[in-house]
Amino acid sequence: MTFSTARARAFMTSNARTLDRHRFEVAVADNPVARAAVIGSLGAYRNPDGGYGWGLESDLRAPESQPGGALHAWEAIADAGAAVPAYTGPLLTWLQRTALADGGLPFALPIADPTACAPFWVQADPGESSLQITAAITTQALRAARADASIHTHPWLTASIDYCFDAIGKIEGAPFAYVLSFALRFLDIATDTHPRARQLLDHLAQFVSADGAVAVAGGAEGETIHLLDYAPEPGRPIREYLTADAVEADLDRLEQGQQPDGGWAVDFASYSEIAALEWRGYATVGAVTALHRNGR
Repeated sequence: MTFSTARARAFMTSNARTLDRHRFEVAVADNPVARAAVIGSLGAYRNPDGGYGWGLESDLRAPESQPGGALHAWEAIADAGAAVPAYTGPLLTWLQRTALADGGLPFALPIADPTACAPFWVQADPGESSLQITAAITTQALRAARADASIHTHPWLTASIDYCFDAIGKIEGAPFAYVLSFALRFLDIATDTHPRARQLLDHLAQFVSADGAVAVAGGAEGETIHLLDYAPEPGRPIREYLTADAVEADLDRLEQGQQPDGGWAVDFASYSEIAALEWRGYATVGAVTALHRNGR
């Protein structure tokens, strides 16, 4: 069973946004020029307040800085694998201003023009902390901190980690699939620096099925969170809760998911034609990255 990096690159060249094309080159060749270009491309989505908007989250097309934009900004910075204080400093400041009193972030801030924005962004309560978005953003910030230790000491990150620990500790029943996925990935990376994370990982892993798949209640038909969505890296603590057979089966699933045009598809709904295409580019980067990391 094989997949074609060359066909994936052709898909990216034909269809993906510039940012994801550079992320792809980092994934397949660890190209230092591409790493710098990731940061350069990120600048197009940046606002003067230090946050990110302008469709960096593909189903959130509004220009205003949003937590969803911060999530993807951190992911790109982490992929670049270098300290970029000119970007991270203002973003950390924006996140500290945006965080609520309990240290969590709202799922979304008010949107002036909801054109082509998903309803769940538009209808979010800006006064309520969301574990889903806070855990997702904090995970990517911790990934970025692998190349820039100064991120670890910022008060926003400290407060955000504490919020996530407290919120996860209060979970009693099986959480919404995306909450579970982002919380698991957060706890996995937090084990590197915070002993408390392992105990909470033990607690949350009880909600993971034998094959690692979690159906998204209320989502599109067939929408599922898969094992590699929250456990993409070999050798990580989260993998200890998953069998080798389950990991191999999900790698097979992902490898078989390459489409005739060379890219990968997504199983969730998009809210504009451009978002649907952008998500395929994003998904192709994620698929190729996971397959390469796992020796496929």
